[in-house]
Amino acid sequence: MEEKTQIPFPIVIMKEDDLFVASCPPLDIATQGKTEQEVKENMADLIEDYLNDEDTLKPNINAVQTISLSYISVPGRYSKWENSGRLIRQK
Repeated sequence: MEEKTQIPFPIVIMKEDDLFVASCPPLDIATQGKTEQEVKENMADLIEDYLNDEDTLKPNINAVQTISLSYISVPGRYSKWENSGRLIRQK
């Protein structure tokens, strides 16, 4: 039996309203789920489908494994809506 190679892919998960949304930047794909665990499972399935699709151009594996995450600050006056947690711009 042939052993499958395990490749770690970076994903970003954000909560949006009642859903979790996950994206995989190196593959430019995204999915959603009702829980964080569900969105991780959905992403694993989506990545596997993506890699098994013979018609899809695959990324350079070195690019996949050299990801960095940065935060940037932007000027502006924002406050949160009390109920939703969304940012709104103050005048």
